[in-house]
Amino acid sequence: MQISRSNALQHILNRGSKEVKFPGTRISDYYGTNVFNDEAMRKHLSEEAYLSVKASIQQGEKIDRKIADQVASSMKAWAIEKGATHFTHWFQPLTGATAEKHDSFFVPTEDGKGIESFTGSSLVQQEPDASSFPSGGIRSTFEARGYTAWDPSSPAFIMEIGSGKTLCIPTIFVSYTGEALDNKAPLLKSLHFLETAAVPVCQYFDKNVSRVSATLGWEQEYFLVDEALFHARPDLMLSGRTLVGHAPAKGQQLEDHYFGSIPERTYNFMLDFETECHKLGIPVRTRHNEVAPGQFECAPMFEECNLAVDHNILLMDVMEKVARKHKLRVLFHEKPFAGVNGSGKHNNWSMGTDTGKNLLSPGKTPRTNLQFLTFFVNTIKAVHEGADLLRAAIASASNDHRLGANEAPPAIISVFIGTALRAVLEEIENRVDEGGIDELENADLKLDIHNKIPDLMLDNTDRNRTSPFAFTGNKFEFRAVGSTANCASAMTVLNCIVANQLKAFREEVDGMIKGGEKKDNAILMVLRRYISESKAVLFEGDNYSEEWHKEAAKRGLNNIKTTPEALDQYLTEKANKVFVDNKIFTKRELHARYEVEMEAYAKKIQIEARVYSELVYNYIMPAAVAYQNELLDNITRLKTAGVAETGYRAQLDMVNQISQYINN
Repeated sequence: MQISRSNALQHILNRGSKEVKFPGTRISDYYGTNVFNDEAMRKHLSEEAYLSVKASIQQGEKIDRKIADQVASSMKAWAIEKGATHFTHWFQPLTGATAEKHDSFFVPTEDGKGIESFTGSSLVQQEPDASSFPSGGIRSTFEARGYTAWDPSSPAFIMEIGSGKTLCIPTIFVSYTGEALDNKAPLLKSLHFLETAAVPVCQYFDKNVSRVSATLGWEQEYFLVDEALFHARPDLMLSGRTLVGHAPAKGQQLEDHYFGSIPERTYNFMLDFETECHKLGIPVRTRHNEVAPGQFECAPMFEECNLAVDHNILLMDVMEKVARKHKLRVLFHEKPFAGVNGSGKHNNWSMGTDTGKNLLSPGKTPRTNLQFLTFFVNTIKAVHEGADLLRAAIASASNDHRLGANEAPPAIISVFIGTALRAVLEEIENRVDEGGIDELENADLKLDIHNKIPDLMLDNTDRNRTSPFAFTGNKFEFRAVGSTANCASAMTVLNCIVANQLKAFREEVDGMIKGGEKKDNAILMVLRRYISESKAVLFEGDNYSEEWHKEAAKRGLNNIKTTPEALDQYLTEKANKVFVDNKIFTKRELHARYEVEMEAYAKKIQIEARVYSELVYNYIMPAAVAYQNELLDNITRLKTAGVAETGYRAQLDMVNQISQYINN
């Protein structure tokens, strides 16, 4: 391995930086050019087809086959105009990656020539082999039929690979019996559940609200290494992380890499993949050095949750392809190198209405601030009740190496809201009693709360990097998600636990109103109880500290340290109430998810064990024996020269130590 490393370093020294040409004077000149977006649909679709697709996106209405044929024909014309020759249904099976099967638009004709064809049936539905993907027992080898179905809410796009171009159509993936075999279908169900639960609560404050959508802004961390160094490490190639090795003399201890000047070669790589992402409509905006040497981050603008999830997994694919052009490799593993920080994928989540209101942003009036507090407190309550399910959503063999390693949040799920908002919640708890408050006191309380919240806004809540779930001014940041993860899993769980909580909140408030309580008073009384019941999950201190681990245990918060323990939460009665009762998963689907994740965990550990064994027997032991022979030769020569035993005692001790390691 030492020879391989020396050769790799020689290759690196001889490499130059690949020049990247900026395709326009402004990003807006080419942004979304490879996306069948709203502008492209207006241009290529008839008004009837355009309105039908928009209705499907906004209201979930079904597109009939006649309209589907029109959309397919227009999409084909647009794609061919862009140079595409093939199309594929682009889906997200339970492998953690995307899947695609390319078919040509070309169809031979009887006269020996051919035409380009793309029908509505090909757009709407395809039939891949479901038995060849992880299914958790839902599909057997002899039960191969599965279906991919078009998701109109995520626009089709053209992927460029070399000189080829393919039209990619985002789809869900289900079994012949309709059970979900992917990450997208449950996510879409969770988003619908959240909307149906949130809209009635919004209408307590604004009757004009008819739609609520979740928004997501992810932050993707990653490492970059030269391909020569990558190929010199079999463990890095096969398991995604280094399994053996010595810590470098200089790591991140000088704290000089974070936000430092971006190296030219890395900068050109970033420019290249960002350009490709912008063509695909991915609104990447931020780039910077991260804490560890060779570690970086990129982040986009916020988007609707389903689209943001698609864009993140598409970005990861683009980054890996572009890195190869630059003789680099992207490492998304949460902990590719021991001794330095690992990588995460912070998920910044919020909710917005069709009237333009961010439900987690403080308002300008006492009434809008009561709305903010309603969704704010219900989210905290949801995280308190569903903490173990959130922990299950981020569980993986690779993320186990990162969580709780004094660089990332611990496995204990807690919520950081800052001292200012903590004081607001305490005021509600102290001034509202179980019997409610009179109308004058109600008005005074809302005014007092309102006078405190505007000063808070975006930058009066400190940032707690150690918290797994932190409020950051107008959103919650779920910081425990791993860098390899598909955001869909975490977002599905978060959407569902919040929706389930909002549904319970509405039932309680409506019951009190029917009993004669005034609406605002009923809302405050329920919020007051939720605040009291959820205090245990709030923590503003150092989540890394041993004191917090002890305190969390006293509060009854679980510290689920390993993936197998975490995944067990999918088999609990709580999981059934959240997912099965609300028709996100069937019991069979939920158990299948557990089986798939457990199998993936076991296989990854097994791969690491096999790679480690191969390294020991093929690299480490031969090197140790060779060094041992050098020492023995040195000892023999020293003896021949008449050197006393004290002159080679250290070498002899080393020989014995190596023998002990080999024999053990």
